[in-house]
Amino acid sequence: MSTTHTRFQRIAVAAHPQLPDAIRLSAQIASALEQQGVPVRNGLLYDESLREGIAAHEFDLLIALGGDGTMLRAGHLCGPVGVPILGINVGRFGFLIEIQQNQWLDMLPALLEGDFWLEKRMMLSADQWRESERLGHWEVLNEIVVSRGQMVRPIHLAAHVDGRFLATFVADALIAATATGSTAYALAAGGPILPPELRNILLVAVAPHLSIDRAIVLPEGSAVSIVVHKDHQAVLSPDGQLPVSLVDGDRVEVRASEHTAQFIRFQDPGYFYRNLTPHMNQNPATGDHR
Repeated sequence: MSTTHTRFQRIAVAAHPQLPDAIRLSAQIASALEQQGVPVRNGLLYDESLREGIAAHEFDLLIALGGDGTMLRAGHLCGPVGVPILGINVGRFGFLIEIQQNQWLDMLPALLEGDFWLEKRMMLSADQWRESERLGHWEVLNEIVVSRGQMVRPIHLAAHVDGRFLATFVADALIAATATGSTAYALAAGGPILPPELRNILLVAVAPHLSIDRAIVLPEGSAVSIVVHKDHQAVLSPDGQLPVSLVDGDRVEVRASEHTAQFIRFQDPGYFYRNLTPHMNQNPATGDHR
């Protein structure tokens, strides 16, 4: 397909630090790019200097090697600064990843010639409030989850949409997800699959007890506020990262972020539906347990 993308000036290649194949492959990719005259910085995704370079706009492309978790972390890093991401699958799943590890060499000419398109995916912006004090802020690609802690007891979560009361959920958790996140935890909890280009927030309760047990798709531009009511442990989990403790009365506000994650795609836009059935029919994360 024809595009108007200009030549990349400097590329960062980052591997998941716990995947030896990703580290090995990242060195090969960096070497191939350098042979084409492209300045490259090769490292691990969690290298502080590499992350600082991306935040400082020193790179105009990140090639990330790993699984979907790697792509989420790359989105957190690159979305706020508008750096596109090309994912190479060295993990087990790959809903977000564009090419397999044995395809990168064949796709390199198209990448350098600008023969691709940018898929833009909405991110969520979330804040934790305790009365009038903001305690935390996160930018996520999949979801914000407010849930019970280790004690197996549901919590009460009062949800407001655009300042209007929606419902009080008595559940293990309430998920506020993007369209991207609709194929993650929200899907496992019984939510619908949304087209990736949508800019809606999806609300899905996990194990609701005598509460709304259907997913709710909020209109584009809506904001949701979730207030915790409980007498035991509750936590906030942004994109599956380390949980943040919540106390009774804490408020989590979620809205569409002003930032957008951009993924390089070589396939036609129908790829999402074409790849959906193979992903749904087999989950490679389970391994072979026969």
